[in-house]
Amino acid sequence: MNDLPLAKARPASNWSAIWVLPLIALLIGGWLGWRAYNEAGIEIQVTFETGEGLQAGKTEVIYKGMSIGKLTAMELDDSGERRGVRATLEMDKRVEHQLLSNTRFWLVKPSVSLAGITGLETLVSGNYIAASPGDGEPTRKFTALNEPPPLADTAPGLHLTLKAERLGSLNRDSPVFYKQIQVGRVKSYALLEDQNQVEVKVFIQPEFASLVRKHTRFWNASGVSIDAGLSGVKVRTESLASIVAGGIAFATPEHRKDSPPTDPSLPFRLYEDFDTAQAGIRVNLTLHEFDGLEPGRTPVMYKGIQVGHMKTFKIDDDLSGARVELMLDPRTEDYLVEGTDFWVVKPSISLAGITGLEALVKGNYIAIRPGEKGGAPSRDFAARPKAPPLDLAAPGLHLVLFSEVRGSLEIGSPVLFKQLKVGSVQSYQLSRDNKQVAFGVHIEPEYTHLVNNSTRFWNASGITLKGGLSGVEVKSESLQTLLAGGISFETPDPKAAKNDKRVQRFNLYSSQEQALEKGVALTIRVPRGDGLNPGTAIRYKGLDVGKVERIELTDDLQAVILHARVTQAAQQIARVGTQFWVVKPEVSLTRAANLETLVTGQYIEVQPAAQKAALKLDFTAAEAPPKASVREQGLRLVLSAARRGSIKPGVVVSYREVPVGKVTDFELGPTSDRVLIHVLIEPRYAPLVRTGSRFWNASGIGVDAGLFSGVKVRTESLEALLEGGIAFASPDNPQMGGPAQVGQTFALHDEVKEEWLRWAPKIALEK
Repeated sequence: MNDLPLAKARPASNWSAIWVLPLIALLIGGWLGWRAYNEAGIEIQVTFETGEGLQAGKTEVIYKGMSIGKLTAMELDDSGERRGVRATLEMDKRVEHQLLSNTRFWLVKPSVSLAGITGLETLVSGNYIAASPGDGEPTRKFTALNEPPPLADTAPGLHLTLKAERLGSLNRDSPVFYKQIQVGRVKSYALLEDQNQVEVKVFIQPEFASLVRKHTRFWNASGVSIDAGLSGVKVRTESLASIVAGGIAFATPEHRKDSPPTDPSLPFRLYEDFDTAQAGIRVNLTLHEFDGLEPGRTPVMYKGIQVGHMKTFKIDDDLSGARVELMLDPRTEDYLVEGTDFWVVKPSISLAGITGLEALVKGNYIAIRPGEKGGAPSRDFAARPKAPPLDLAAPGLHLVLFSEVRGSLEIGSPVLFKQLKVGSVQSYQLSRDNKQVAFGVHIEPEYTHLVNNSTRFWNASGITLKGGLSGVEVKSESLQTLLAGGISFETPDPKAAKNDKRVQRFNLYSSQEQALEKGVALTIRVPRGDGLNPGTAIRYKGLDVGKVERIELTDDLQAVILHARVTQAAQQIARVGTQFWVVKPEVSLTRAANLETLVTGQYIEVQPAAQKAALKLDFTAAEAPPKASVREQGLRLVLSAARRGSIKPGVVVSYREVPVGKVTDFELGPTSDRVLIHVLIEPRYAPLVRTGSRFWNASGIGVDAGLFSGVKVRTESLEALLEGGIAFASPDNPQMGGPAQVGQTFALHDEVKEEWLRWAPKIALEK
């Protein structure tokens, strides 16, 4: 037992590792406490009129879409005169510097009013408290607003003050219009200290601020304005939004276009309505009929919509007419141009029907049809005695029909197809040459397919009588056309091509029989219309095969179009290759042709196509009769000359002053330094031309004068003297040479030599 080692004793320690844990916990707790203190919100108190919509622990404080606090507690506030609910808000410490006396708070919740719907986003996120920073002293107690504050005057845009006699139906956020476009809104309104006027503050968006000038007029466009009287009922509204929520409109008078920019510090007057503001466009109108018109009440209407009214009325000194001043809506400014039509609408009863029936209810009024936008501006107009023709831009087909007489046709007379009314007469006037009557006709859109190039129109007015040994035939299109007149038409070929012109033109025949006369209608373009008239004959080999029905100028006024109808051999004439030309009298020193036209008048000659070809209905007349299509027999030669002189097709070629041929054509040579004259020698005289023959210009008179020989005058013939001519001679053997070949070229000399005249070869001619 004594061998065992002795134990070593150590003194006990007072520190243990387990104390590390409480130390770490103490540090963490201190850090958390410091963090909680550092990030703790700032408590403020906001007094609300009611606690409706507020929930402690849920309702947040929002600024520009970001949460900056939360409602933590609520209690009743019985202190002071104003009782309400005191809410405790815990605000983010970062907004502490914004908690000043003029900072505003208000509750945002869904709201539906005439001005619109606000706070719609709270349907998802719930009600919230909105904040708007302000200036002032630091504070922790606030009083909430009952409604959102008005837009700040520092917001970009134009801030104006309007003064009105009464508010009308205006409200906060009521729209402000310019030409029915919303360009701003009402910020706020208040009763002035004198309690006689209302101050309305409005905001105009920055992009529209330049529209407000020094002389701009504002008027209350709220609801519907009704003005009723014996002359009618006048109803005005700016837009549907202004009917429901109220609104303000403005415009700058037309004569104040040079008005300088406005001074936002100066208030504007807010007028009761558009008429009081007198912001419209003044237009002067001359009238010759003014029954039932009343200043201040007679409206100006466009397609049933009032666009203005008659402001003043003054009868001329001679009582022949009146001058009135119209006040039109500013929106009509772009359409008050040359070509704008005005006329008085009043009830009218005629055989054509009843027009202006609506004027029986609302009184006579002035109608307007705007001119084309972009035309020259105008403010002085003369009223038409009757309504203008239908606008060419209106749907449907617009036609012009030409007739020799007007008959009983009136504006409003029906246009019938198989006794069904498909259109009406819109106007009538004399044609440009004052020889025909031009009717403006409108075909309703659903019937436009019934009209094409084969359509024939006729006057169906009144009664047609036909009598003979077999009896009397009485015919009328309908009772309406019997009384009021009318036009009927028929389209023989429904598959015929349609005219692509904006306004198509047709003949208006006097009867159905004349209109449906068989034949083919075609057009012939001629450079001039001298001596040509409707009824001018178209002839072939002396026989009438058709006639001209109507004549008109081309759109560019450079030519004349003949509308003709071919009734005989139409299938052979209306083809490619057919030629037309005008036959008129020709009188010259050497010839007289077509003298019969001095008595019968000019006519159109036609040369049908030589062979069957494609159909053609549009032709251009030739300036002269075409050359014979059958090639004439004979010897064809070419003469080369330095100049043409008086040589022309048809000029005689003579041999010993005996005509043996003629000139057929002439042209410039390949190098343009010579004139090539084509001649034709008759077959019987072809042997006279030899390779050694000489040709010379026999036109005019040749004069040789000498001191001792005297004066010698020489000419080929009287015909050559007047019209020109060519002569030739062939030499005796052996210079004669062989017979000339077809197409051979000879020189054409300016003068003849004496020796050529002495040549006298013996050449046998063909029998």
